[in-house]
Amino acid sequence: MLQKIGFLPGINKQITSTAAEGQFIDCDNVRFRYGAPEKIGGWNQLGNVNENELTGAGRGLHHFVNSLGRRYAIIGTNRILYAFSGGVFYDIHPIKSTTTLTNAFSTTNGSPTVTITFSSGHNINPQDIILLDNFTAITDSNYSASDFDDKKFMVTSVPSTNTITITMPSNESGSGATTSGGIRVQHYFPVGSAVQEKGFGWGLGSWGGEASSAVTTTLNGALLNDTAGTGGSGTSIVLADASQFPSSGTNFIKVGTEEISYTGITSGTTLTGITRAVRGTTRAAHSDGATVTNTTDFVAWGEAASGDLVLEPGMWSIDNFGDKAICLIHDGEVFEWDSSLSNATDTRCTIISGAPTASRHMIVSTPDRHLVFFGTETTIGTKATQDDMFIRFSAVEDINTYTPTATNDAGTQRLADGSSIMGAIRGRDAIYVYTDTALFLMRFVGQPFTFAFTQAGTNCGLAGQNAVVEVDGAAYWLSENGFFRYAGKLESLPCLVEDFVFDDINIESGNQMISAGLNNLFGEIMWFYPSSTSTVVNKMVSYNYFDSTPNRPVWAVGTLDRTMWKDSAVFGKPHALDYDASTDTSFDVVGNTEGRTAYYEHETGTDQNKNGTITPVLATITSGDFDITQNRNEGVTFRGDGEFIMKIRRFIPDFISQTGNTQVTLNLRNYSNDTASSSSLGPFTISSSTTKVDTRARARAIALKVENTGSGQDWKLGTFRLDVQPDGRR
Repeated sequence: MLQKIGFLPGINKQITSTAAEGQFIDCDNVRFRYGAPEKIGGWNQLGNVNENELTGAGRGLHHFVNSLGRRYAIIGTNRILYAFSGGVFYDIHPIKSTTTLTNAFSTTNGSPTVTITFSSGHNINPQDIILLDNFTAITDSNYSASDFDDKKFMVTSVPSTNTITITMPSNESGSGATTSGGIRVQHYFPVGSAVQEKGFGWGLGSWGGEASSAVTTTLNGALLNDTAGTGGSGTSIVLADASQFPSSGTNFIKVGTEEISYTGITSGTTLTGITRAVRGTTRAAHSDGATVTNTTDFVAWGEAASGDLVLEPGMWSIDNFGDKAICLIHDGEVFEWDSSLSNATDTRCTIISGAPTASRHMIVSTPDRHLVFFGTETTIGTKATQDDMFIRFSAVEDINTYTPTATNDAGTQRLADGSSIMGAIRGRDAIYVYTDTALFLMRFVGQPFTFAFTQAGTNCGLAGQNAVVEVDGAAYWLSENGFFRYAGKLESLPCLVEDFVFDDINIESGNQMISAGLNNLFGEIMWFYPSSTSTVVNKMVSYNYFDSTPNRPVWAVGTLDRTMWKDSAVFGKPHALDYDASTDTSFDVVGNTEGRTAYYEHETGTDQNKNGTITPVLATITSGDFDITQNRNEGVTFRGDGEFIMKIRRFIPDFISQTGNTQVTLNLRNYSNDTASSSSLGPFTISSSTTKVDTRARARAIALKVENTGSGQDWKLGTFRLDVQPDGRR
């Protein structure tokens, strides 16, 4: 007899395959639309070929249309800020310092290393970006001025306070440079690390990477703001007592906000093999007697902890104030870039004068036109006063005024619930402000208070800065305590993949790597995260707010690895960033070691197009087990529940739409703990003209798997039918 195989929409990973009869249990690159699963759309890489691999990890993305009708994407990686317009990427990164040097280059035959010598301290760290220009000449070298002029380099090392090294693509074949002409060195503002380090304890009290009973001591002598810390060329630091510190391997200490690595200990007090300002921190001077903390060891999941030692990645908050793009480096300075200028793409961001110099997050409040900073300074311009719970907003229509007076409406507010403001997003009638534990509503009310603050929820804090989206007056976010929604009231989103996702998140890579994206074309909200086997984003989970009901939420999972995502409002289709840590071939930075970011347009065709190379988007979906339905002559119908062996003679495929071929596999099992793949039938190749597939198989339970394996293939699943009959109890 023919038996229809119907499935509920969405993935359910909260129960076993046996318990999930009539449901799907796994998928990849699949969405649910109108109750049926279908393959997601393809994507194309944007930008000119050979000039589209951006340096570093994408950690900020914002779209806007300026008053001239020009569409822009502002893309921030952990190394460089770009503007994208007309299919071209433009470097608009702000310059921190500019130095003009003469005869500053030295090379050695057979080595690709170039040493640049400054006349004084340079405050440049390894992996910082420098731009060299106005170069005139170099002698006794096979390198020419064109190899350096108007080119960006990633700094390889900092041998001393007044020298840095860069690495050329090929070795020096000349005798070695002894004389060079003039050159200008422009130092890019540092952003931070490509990844978050030591964040863990997901879902429990110590989530976020805390030191457990960390050993402390003090400095025996001051550290200067140079590579060695002594004003010399040594690589050691003397402590009051290092007897309890690890003495072998690569270990870490923290002095103030600076992390320092070391490789050994001599005489019980001296750390050797030191490297200053590691893990995205900044080198600084430290006084004699300053506290030194061992940061090598961290707590495990759920242990009690003390001290905040999360090393967050280099991130951006990006928004637009009219024609001006406003760009904030996480925990750093804020910049503006005027897109209305006739030569806008030839200009760089500049610091906003009068604005705070250290903030966790930033947003433009509309329509009232205030620039708001979160986790910012209590004293403007003094980074040491940064308070993770402090909010400061500008005067109306004035991004340069932040000190409240009787004649302006600038102001401040400190939130009470939580230890840190994690992020904020504009809603329909308020700004949603999230701490690590709570949700606050920030509403514009005008004079004399400008903004009113109301707490809207507890135990619902935001997982990371980018883990929230807003659509149609509702905010959706990922918290340490689950998935949440706010649309006038706080709701916990029922989730049938929650345990799977929370168990899968890499507890060491942590919160700030998580980002949310909206695909309003299909009613999808996606969260991208690093899995337990990865230090970079490589997994996603999605929620369909179009098809979900309170009794049946529609979720999906997959391997789409996007670090940032923007909806289709400006460019007509969603755009997203993809980070490849293993590939350093960026088009614009010589000696890049930070990986690269690709920029994609999604929902285009059926395949993925990377620089003209077409490869298939592989989509798959797997059902739970189902068994035979018995029909008796008297008309009584009941489930066999595995009582009877099924004999399967054929199946009739059904696709609502299909392009190219698909593959269908029948996974057979007699018992729940059997390995289904060992007795699978198929895969059977199904075309649009396939009417039926004859087969011979026996099993107590069957699971259906549908997938595509090639380019140009697309499908939307209908209702399959199986020709089965009972075949006894053995």
